[in-house]
Amino acid sequence: MKIITDTSTLYSPKEGEDKGFIVLPLSVTINNKTYKEYVDIESEEFLELVKEGATPTSSQPSIGQTLEVFEQEEDELLVITMADGLSGTYQSTVGAKETLDDNKRIHIINSMTLCGPHRYLVGKALQLKEEGMSIDAIMQEIHKRIATTKSFLIPQDFSFLKRGGRLTPLAAAVGGMLKVVPVMMQTEDGKKLEKFALKRTMKSAVSEVIKSFLSIGVDESYRIYVSHAGVLKQAQEVVKQIQKKFENIQIEILDLSPAFITQGGPGCIAIQTIKM
Repeated sequence: MKIITDTSTLYSPKEGEDKGFIVLPLSVTINNKTYKEYVDIESEEFLELVKEGATPTSSQPSIGQTLEVFEQEEDELLVITMADGLSGTYQSTVGAKETLDDNKRIHIINSMTLCGPHRYLVGKALQLKEEGMSIDAIMQEIHKRIATTKSFLIPQDFSFLKRGGRLTPLAAAVGGMLKVVPVMMQTEDGKKLEKFALKRTMKSAVSEVIKSFLSIGVDESYRIYVSHAGVLKQAQEVVKQIQKKFENIQIEILDLSPAFITQGGPGCIAIQTIKM
């Protein structure tokens, strides 16, 4: 069995290769040039181009690239894609599968999440595979954990989210409000972002996220991820604030990839959790 995913996990194709799974890169286009993230361009270089005024767009791995991997691999394949709706990756992966005659060996999971929790799901699947668990049993375990995810995004430049079209109509209307820190929450179906709270400061915005985590019973059996677009110090402050309420929880800081900077904008911070 081989595990396949995409760079929503914030793993590069090289890191995936080193760990024993396949990572298909999302792409970004900026200044009329298309790059595969973590292959042709890294986040730091991408941020510099955005800060210079370039307007980027992003896209999922091409169906041709996915199909090529499917044809090269003869084993059973477990594909864990980023959330359907936030990307076309899931749909294009299903499309690639349907073109093959021997497609019953290909099993596709819509993670309904992205970034930190998506990364965790892939790591968990790899762990269970190494323990000798069957692909059906692994899929059951992955789906159990998908149901426990919760994701928030705190953008600092709302125009990127509005341009990406991944907002509910109400959430898009928030973009015109000044001097507020919007907290966006992934919808239950994983397909959009909706307004969760409007606060005056980053600290109070993070407090709202903490309240939500407490309300769903987040404890030491969960993991929390704080991902950021070029604002490491601010992300570290967010982690300190979260740790005051969740002292025994493992919290990991991650750098967002170019595709997610394209959506959330420079300076955005994602706060996510998943039950282990």
